[in-house]
Amino acid sequence: MTNPLVQAFFVGRAVAEVINERLEVALTDALSEFGKFDAEAREQLRQFTEEVITRANRAAEASGTTTGTTTSATGSLDLQAEIDELRAEIALLRTELQKYRNSSL
Repeated sequence: MTNPLVQAFFVGRAVAEVINERLEVALTDALSEFGKFDAEAREQLRQFTEEVITRANRAAEASGTTTGTTTSATGSLDLQAEIDELRAEIALLRTELQKYRNSSL
């Protein structure tokens, strides 16, 4: 290649091809990482939901066995106790949810 103009053309073309290939690899890697992050986040959310439902079912079963005997005995006092228990469970759930949110950050 004696003509510097022709040589500059081929060098520029080679530079463009290399940049294009590296950009393609970088974009592919970034999309792959995003997909992996999304899948992991969905899995953690699924596990969290499953654990919450399991605990709620256990608590419902436990309160169902104790409230069945106490409701017939005391009437309206049990209603207030039931409300208090539900408030306590809500407070517990809020605490657990806050812990989960803080650990996710």
